[in-house]
Amino acid sequence: MKSVGIKLSLYINYFVFAILLNSVGIVILKSQNNYGVDEVQASILEAFKDLPIAIVSFFIASFLPRLGYKKAMLIALALVSFACVTMYFGNSFDTAKLLFATVGVSFALIKVSVYSMIGMVTANEKEHNSLMSSIEGVFMIGIALAYFLFPAFNNENDPDSWLNVYWLLAGLSLLSFLFLLFTKFENQPEIPGANLLDDFKQMFALMAKVLTIVFVISAFLFVMIEQGIMTWLPSFNDKVLHLPENISIMMASILAICLAIGRLLAGVITKKINWIWVLVFCTVGAMLLVVFVLPKTINATVGEINSLSDIPLIGFAFPIVGLFIAPIYPLLNSVVLSALPKKLHSPMTGLIVVFSALGGTLGSRVIGWLFKNQGPEKAFYYTLVPMGLLLISYFILKKLTTQHAIKA
Repeated sequence: MKSVGIKLSLYINYFVFAILLNSVGIVILKSQNNYGVDEVQASILEAFKDLPIAIVSFFIASFLPRLGYKKAMLIALALVSFACVTMYFGNSFDTAKLLFATVGVSFALIKVSVYSMIGMVTANEKEHNSLMSSIEGVFMIGIALAYFLFPAFNNENDPDSWLNVYWLLAGLSLLSFLFLLFTKFENQPEIPGANLLDDFKQMFALMAKVLTIVFVISAFLFVMIEQGIMTWLPSFNDKVLHLPENISIMMASILAICLAIGRLLAGVITKKINWIWVLVFCTVGAMLLVVFVLPKTINATVGEINSLSDIPLIGFAFPIVGLFIAPIYPLLNSVVLSALPKKLHSPMTGLIVVFSALGGTLGSRVIGWLFKNQGPEKAFYYTLVPMGLLLISYFILKKLTTQHAIKA
């Protein structure tokens, strides 16, 4: 297998889906403004995205190697190309639900394929850690780009102008499809079981392992934090800082940029520092930002805003939390996948995706409920609870991985 071409293909596919997936926060804001839905109704878009990811990953991850990772990714790219065109012509909240349901199904195929193939093109745990972190970093760059793409197409005098971005997204998906189509996959993935039923049983066997249980709970908790903040940050900027809609969206890109930088740095830092101390430092730093910086952001005096330069410096401070939470997800994934034989990477990735999707949905719904019932000023404080639980889980995972609790 020519790993350079394969790695490039993985980067491109993940980049395209980063834009599509994480436009949900922007579409939630547009749905409130354009389609007349409230915060709780709008937050259902997160469920339309995440529940298909969870369901499809659960049922297909264990035997996806039989279909082939390349075919799976091609199917995913074709589906989202069609969904983007449908969103443009549909222009309704129901069409937005359909869009994110399709993106969810497609991303399940993409993520299981990408995570499984990382193990096929890396030779050891350090390489795995580095590639995992860098791919997730590129994912965050795609998220950051989304926060600039949508405002670039959005004209506040024309409520439908933002829909033109979906022609670009459809085009990017088709380009990624063509690149992948002509990329050669020479090595075949290892099949986890003897037949389809046995493949499925492998996932259930993994679920019985203590390390797996602790890990999926950790992944669930992290995605609650990340998606809760990322999805609702545009609305926070709009309702608390009273920023114009376009600037609210662009400001949210600071979080994504910080996440990208944090994940790219993590691949370098963990070559010299043990992963657990990196995660402990980052989590404590994130908690301190929530406790000390968030209140100052909420109480900031904001005058008339016409551009990013008009925003007071404190308005840029809270999104820096992304720099601290960034390394958590890829490092947790790398730690558990590196402890498994390659043939179990696909079913394990299925579990990762399932619980990540459920965590994302719950995080967004909780924040949406808090926005409506407790006020947007208090909503983000809830993240201190899962952060505290994560700190405990790191030490349990360290002990379990050191003991090699999961064996082939």
